[in-house]
Parts: sequence; structure tokens; C-alpha cells
Amino acid sequence: MAGESTNAVEIRDLNVTFATDGGDVHAVRGVSLDVRPGEVLAIVGESGSGKTVTARTILGLLGPTAVTDGAVVVSGTDVVELDASGLRRLRGEKAAMIFQEPSMALNPVFSVGWQLAEGLRAHGRISKAEAKAKAVAMLRRVGIPEPERRVNDYPHQFSGGQKQRIVIAMALAMQPAVIIADEPTTALDVTVQAEILALLRQLRDEEGTAIVLITHNMGVVADLADRVAVMLHGEVVETAPVADIFAAPQHEYTRRLLDAVPRLEAADRPPLPEDTPAPLVVAKDLIIEYPGRFGRRSTFRAVHEVSFSIAPGEVLGLVGESGSGKSTIGRAIAGLTPVAGGSLQVLGTEMLGVKEREFRLKRRDIGFVFQDPATSFNPLLTIADNVAEPLIVHGQAKRPGDARGKVDELLEAVQLPAAFGDRYPHELSGGQRQRASLARALALDPKLLIADEPTSALDVSVQARVLELFIELQERFGFATLFISHDLAVVDMLADRIGVLHRGRLVEEGTGAEVLGAPKDPYTQRLLASLPVPDPVEQARRREEWAALSG
Repeated sequence: MAGESTNAVEIRDLNVTFATDGGDVHAVRGVSLDVRPGEVLAIVGESGSGKTVTARTILGLLGPTAVTDGAVVVSGTDVVELDASGLRRLRGEKAAMIFQEPSMALNPVFSVGWQLAEGLRAHGRISKAEAKAKAVAMLRRVGIPEPERRVNDYPHQFSGGQKQRIVIAMALAMQPAVIIADEPTTALDVTVQAEILALLRQLRDEEGTAIVLITHNMGVVADLADRVAVMLHGEVVETAPVADIFAAPQHEYTRRLLDAVPRLEAADRPPLPEDTPAPLVVAKDLIIEYPGRFGRRSTFRAVHEVSFSIAPGEVLGLVGESGSGKSTIGRAIAGLTPVAGGSLQVLGTEMLGVKEREFRLKRRDIGFVFQDPATSFNPLLTIADNVAEPLIVHGQAKRPGDARGKVDELLEAVQLPAAFGDRYPHELSGGQRQRASLARALALDPKLLIADEPTSALDVSVQARVLELFIELQERFGFATLFISHDLAVVDMLADRIGVLHRGRLVEEGTGAEVLGAPKDPYTQRLLASLPVPDPVEQARRREEWAALSG
């Protein structure tokens, strides 16, 4: 039966169970899906829904603790029945994978040309010269400029978007029937994301490649997918053409998932009261530079004469691509990066030439929320001990136990049960850890909060809950916020004013209605056109607009 199928992938009654110390975990339950040649099937759902496990069965990548039954047929071959040598032949020749983080998929000690050629030589007899020539052709195919020269470069010499293109080239090497793309644009800026999505669309249309897309970004789904499968608790709860999913979702979970997606409304928030006190942060012609490395005299100017202010109780959103200077500005406000020129006043202290001992006492009035709380929490401490750290560092408690009452209040404020304080960071979900990170940031009742991409790693529904909580806490406690993000819809939802950074310069600043509703700078216009929206019809129109602006 498998040999007669015209589908690139056919999954029937798939069950996957993992053996763990705490007992068996039934990760995928009776899943049946198919993907046709030249079709993009998006599998969506929250973390733990089983979408990535389902996709990895196509390549036999589940590991020794997994027990699989059912059928996973790729171009007539049942993957479940293959031994190790059969799986090696399958990978690359019939199915290939594009990973979320290209830096993890590329070996830093070998040139990209060597890595592309090695994949080709592993699957057939081909000379070094032939392999290199094909590697050059592959780089050209995915849009790497000057491929004859760049084929000898190493991964660190490429941008994030170029590295993802190289990973796509590696996946295409043996012209597989299906490519599994696991969150292929999550780590990329919106403008680079638009380029990668255009490339994947081109592969689908020109090569007839089937693509299984794993993502939590519903804008990406609207932009690229032909059909959508929605997963919840290991089961497929709905499958339909992409237009039907967005226009008339049938399952309650699908409706909740779509309702949680932040949408760009470009609406003004109420202005701050006229009697608002003096700004907590004032930057005037701010310059930040990084010294040259390895004895080089030249410096790199990361921020060019930027001016802005943040009033008490105000949220200023900073948006821009990687390298635009937004995180550098956040670090300078926190006293973690020196100011090279102009003026930056933070809580009444001039940061140009400031000494650490002068700013140390002011730092207790600044809270931090990081992108990934899993890396900012000490994994050996309980959540309560992690949240209590600022109180101990600033002398408000001698030991974590002394601060437990305050910690419990903070956990309740961020809608976590006080009992969660006795858990360790790995025992909390991503959204729960981010709530605990908010509790820690608020431990000292800060006047100013710096939030650097605090929701970009979260599922859309979890992100929605965290953002609602953030708005509630900001209104309740009245702290000012510098909110750094590349997600324009999230910034639009939170910020009183928005600043757009491009190559270290502030190219536009104003309310959401001014900056996002009627952008004046060409860069802001490109940024907005690059943002995929969760509406296939509207996204098709925006794609044309983006192509015109890019061209």
C-alpha cells in the first residue's frame, strides 16, 4: 500500500511513547497525516503538543527511549521499520531537516563548503572537485552572494539569515522529497524571516519539495502554509486548508490559539497625565562604542547620537533588527556598558564617565526581565531563593528564608502559587519561569524595568498571558519600562511610545498610531511590510508590498 501512495509523507495511526524515570510518557496519540509533493503542511500547537515529536519520526530522530508504532511512510519507505543503515540512506536522500538554530547545525571549525561537500560525498561517489562545484551551485541557489569566494568561509563569517540559508542548502543537497522545517525563522529578524520564507516558498513552487513546517508563529503559517494540522496533548484536533483554519476554525483550541495572537492595531494609548514628574531616563545625542579587539585601534560605534526619554509610569518600546543597538542601549541604562559620548541620565545620575560605586545604590531601583529566564536563574536554587537574590544582594534580607514572606507575595502578584517557590527552575514551564522572572525583577519595587525580548521564546497563548500580566503589573506598580523587542505587534500592545532603531540610529519615534500606523522612514516601512500577519488573504497582499519595497 505504501508504494502506491502519491504522497511525499503518509503517517497512519502513529503512537510514540518515551520511557522516563517517572514512567512512560505518551507523547503522540493515534496521529494520521499526509503531505503531498509541492505542499507545505504546518503543524502548530503549544510546547508539549507533540508537533516536533511527530515531525522527527519522519527522519527517525527520536532516540533510544522512544517506542513507536504505526506507519510513517516517506516516498514509499516505512521509516518505522528501517534499521540504522536504512535511516542513514533515508536522511538527505528522501527527507532532510532545517533546524531552528543554524549555529547549532553548522560545525564552527570547518568551512561551509567542506560541510556541504561532506554531505554530498556521504551519499555517493563524487570527487572533491565535483563536490565543491556543487557546493558553490547550492550556495548560489539559496542566494548567498559571491558563492565562489564564500564557499571557503566559516560559519562565524556569515549573518544569522545567511547561516539559515546555508542550512537550507544542506537540506536540499540530495533533492529530498520532503523537508522538515522546525521553527526555521524563530531566531531571525522579521526582514530576514521574510527572505527565508520567500526562499522556502520558491523551493515549494520550483522544486516541488514537500515541506512540513513546525512553528508557533501564526503569521508564518498564514504566509507559507497550504494546509494546517493543529495538535493538542499529542493528538491532531483539526486539519484544514490554511484559509479555512483562519476564517472558520472548528475546534475550540484552534480558536483560542488564534485569539491569543497579538495583532498590529497601531492605536494610541491614553497620554500620560500633564503633571507626570521629570523623566527617569534622558538620552541626548547618546554615543556608545565598543573598543577594537586584539589590539586594534579602531572602535565600533554601536549607537549614533540617539535622543529619547522615559517618564515615570511610561513604557517606551525599542524595535529594530539584530545589531540595531537596542540591547546596547538597555545595557547602558543599567550601567553594564559604558557611554562614549553625548549624555545619558538614569535616575538622576549622568552615565558618561560614571564610576560603579556611584551607580551601585541606584541599581536597586532597576529591575531586569531577560529573554530566557532558564539561563538567568541559578538551576541549583529553588524559585524562592532565585526571586530572593536581589533582596539579599541589596541587604534587605540576610538569607533566603528571611525573605520568604515577600517572595510569596511576589509570586502571588505574578499569578504563581506560593508553593511554586519550593520548585526548581527546570520544574516550571517556560511561561511559569517568565512569571517568576517578573517576580524577581519586582522584588525591590523598582522605578524602572528593562525587559529585553521577554516573550519571544514563548508559545503564543503563553505569551498572551504573560503580556496581560505585564500590563496589569505595570498599571498596579507604576514602574517605567524600556521594552526591547523585534515583535512589532507585542510592542504595539504595550508601549506608550515606540522608537525604531536602524544601525545604531533612531530613525523614527512616536505613538503607535504615528510609527506603526503612518510610518515616515523607509526602514520602518520595510520593517512593517516584513511582519507576517495571521490572515492568509491580508498576508498575500502584504507579501506583494514587501517585495516592492525590497526590490
